[in-house]
Amino acid sequence: MKTAITALKLFLCMTVVTGVIYPLAVWGCAQIFFRDKAQGSILLRGAVPAGSRLLGQNFTKPQYFRPRPSAVGYNPMPSGGSNYSPAGKAFQAALKERKAALGGEAAPADLLFASGSGLDPHISPQAARLQCGRVAQARGVPEVDIISLVERMTEPRQFGILGEPRVNVLLLNLALDGKYAK
Repeated sequence: MKTAITALKLFLCMTVVTGVIYPLAVWGCAQIFFRDKAQGSILLRGAVPAGSRLLGQNFTKPQYFRPRPSAVGYNPMPSGGSNYSPAGKAFQAALKERKAALGGEAAPADLLFASGSGLDPHISPQAARLQCGRVAQARGVPEVDIISLVERMTEPRQFGILGEPRVNVLLLNLALDGKYAK
């Protein structure tokens, strides 16, 4: 019986340490040292969640920049690519439709092809510049102002060497709403 009581005491003690004290300590350290990351990636428009800075979402209105195409309809649960063969009819039909919607062959690849996850929140600066005319016209502002905003919102390579310059579509669209009325 003495062993059972000792085991129960150890169980309760470890439950408190690993189930309460440790999680609270990690949470507290995160709040102190990494507050911006500890709160998650949800961006607010006023008090209303507008979306995640880490997940792409579909913008279809002409006054907004559009993201990369998504093979999963921007649903984060079954994220992934389409698995269509580049030689397949379905892939070629989707590519032809996307090219036509963008006005021809000169469109950047990131506006023609979905990312591997189907949830990439970024587009290339070239893809953003291609859309500046449409967005400026829909908002009734000079195109040069929209181009300037895209340049300000372009994120550089990480550490100066990793990846490519990119523009977060949600952040850009929120900046547009903040600067110009919808």
